[in-house]
Amino acid sequence: MQFCPKFAKKLSSQTNIAQENISYNKLIGFLKLTKFRLGSLVVFSAVVTYFTVAESINWKQVLALTIGGIFVTSAANGFNQFIEKDLDKLMTRTNKRPLPLGIITRKEAFLFCALLGVIGTIILWVFTNPLSGILGFISILLYAAVYTPLKRITPFSVFVGAFPGALPTLIGAVAVTDGFGHVTFFGLLLFIIQFVWQFPHFWTLAWFNSEDYAKADFYLLPSQYGKDKASQFQILLYTVFLLMVSLLPFIFHFTGLLSAIACILAGLAMLFQAYIFYKKGTDELAKKLFFITLIYLPIVQLALMTKQ
Repeated sequence: MQFCPKFAKKLSSQTNIAQENISYNKLIGFLKLTKFRLGSLVVFSAVVTYFTVAESINWKQVLALTIGGIFVTSAANGFNQFIEKDLDKLMTRTNKRPLPLGIITRKEAFLFCALLGVIGTIILWVFTNPLSGILGFISILLYAAVYTPLKRITPFSVFVGAFPGALPTLIGAVAVTDGFGHVTFFGLLLFIIQFVWQFPHFWTLAWFNSEDYAKADFYLLPSQYGKDKASQFQILLYTVFLLMVSLLPFIFHFTGLLSAIACILAGLAMLFQAYIFYKKGTDELAKKLFFITLIYLPIVQLALMTKQ
């Protein structure tokens, strides 16, 4: 896996990208700042992991994990936009966000995200256990303060970003434990699955958005040459890794044969599409693979939850 920085000059015209005349109120602006749909998918992973690991369900903990998780994830997403406001203006996929459009000020965004982050951390700390709250706070710091600035420095940022991206799974597993909270081996295995999943997931997104990302000097594909055969191969390779690690809960006797079969079938379906992408490497195939990664993860997580 290559992580070599690559930079290109920004065209002067990029600073004057025309935007459509879009208007929406502050309420919608704050909602867009949180990336609520994306955050909901992340919190889904935490809650499913809780159900997977728990011997008995504490519904107060589930509610706290859901609300606290949404707040923490929203804070991380909002801080990302706060930091990248001027860069978001340069990219077509982001120049209609509330900060570039001026619907929300940077001060309002910072205070809103800080409030969400503090409340979310407290909820996780008090109503699940302290370690869950600490991990939630760490996920905000890693995503906003480490991953976000690294995106313009090195493609290694994808590796760094995979940690906060997978931490909700670990938080869900830790929330089940008593006292201060601790990391179980089963919880660690579930974390590893989501950690590895993010590489083919994000790299396919980076593939079909690479030209847009380049406007802000984001070079996020694993190869130093961007959209080339080496990047295609690493997407394929990490899809193979994903299939392998998805079987670890079965290998260590945490789940049964039916769960393993579901993981194998889902993994082979994703691997088949990854192989087609490796052979042809078009944007359209990258989008198809990206869509499959979105379906793959909840299928595998639900299959593991059954433990059958």
